[in-house]
Amino acid sequence: MKIVLTGAAGRLGSYLREPLTRLCDELVSSDIAEEIGKLYEGETYVRADLAQYDQIHALLAGADMVVHFGAVVDEAPFETLLGPNFVGAYNVWEAAHHHKLRRVVYASSIHAVGMYPRREHIGTDVPHRPDTFYGLAKCFAEDLGRMYWEKRGLESVHLRILSCAQVTSPRALGTWLSYDDLIQLVTRAIDTPTVGFSIVYGVSDNDRSPVDNSAAAYLGYRPKDNAEQFADTILASGEPSDPTDPAQMCHGGPFAKVDLGESGLAQMTIVDDRKMG
Repeated sequence: MKIVLTGAAGRLGSYLREPLTRLCDELVSSDIAEEIGKLYEGETYVRADLAQYDQIHALLAGADMVVHFGAVVDEAPFETLLGPNFVGAYNVWEAAHHHKLRRVVYASSIHAVGMYPRREHIGTDVPHRPDTFYGLAKCFAEDLGRMYWEKRGLESVHLRILSCAQVTSPRALGTWLSYDDLIQLVTRAIDTPTVGFSIVYGVSDNDRSPVDNSAAAYLGYRPKDNAEQFADTILASGEPSDPTDPAQMCHGGPFAKVDLGESGLAQMTIVDDRKMG
C-alpha cells in the first residue's frame, strides 16, 4: 500500500511520519518546506503546493490513501487561507478521485463547530458552527468529503482535532489529544475496512472531554491517555474563570473570541515540540 502524507513538515506531521511507514509499503511525505530532515525507511519526500492542482495530481499518482494534514494551521485573512485550506482541499479530493484512491483521512478541527457553548456536550452529528475563517475551511472540507462520498464513492474520515499539544491551560484538560492517541486515531482511520463518510473527534480519554464520540465507535478508536494527570498543576496556575469570556465558554476557545482574520494561536501557549528525525 502507498500512502501520501501532506503537511509532513508540521508538528503533527512529524509524529505521524514514522508510524505511517509501518502501515504501508511506501510513504510519500509532502509539504512546501525545502526538506524535512532524515527520512525513515520506506519514506520519500516530494515538495508540493496544495494550491496547485497539477502538483497535487502528480503527488497522488499511484497512491491508495492520502492523509491530508497540510494547511495554514491558524486563523488568518480569508485570502491567505483560500489557496492552501480551501482550494487545497478541493485539489486533494479531486486528484484522489481521478487516481481512484480508496480514502482521504483529513485533519479537520473542533473549529468547524467552535461556537457551540462548552456546556453543550456535542456529538459528531451537530450542524456546523465555525468560529473563524479557519473553521469555515474545515466545514468546507467536511462537506466536500460528504459530497465526494455520496456522488463519487470516495471514502473519507474527518478527524475533528481539539488540542493536540502540551497541556498548558484549563481548557486543555478537556480538549487534549496526546500524540500516542493521535497516532492511534490516524491508524484506525486507515485500517478500518469500510468508513464511507465519517467524522470523529480527535480527543484523548479525558475526564473533562466536552465532546461525544459514541456515534463514531465503529472506527475502533479507543484513546488511552487522560489529561487529568495535569489538573492539579494547571488549575493552580490557570487563568481566573470568566463566564462572559467566549474563549472559556465556547468549544473553539480563543478562536471563538478573536476577530475574523486575526490569529487564534497568538492567544495560546503552544509548545513547538515537533519530533526531530
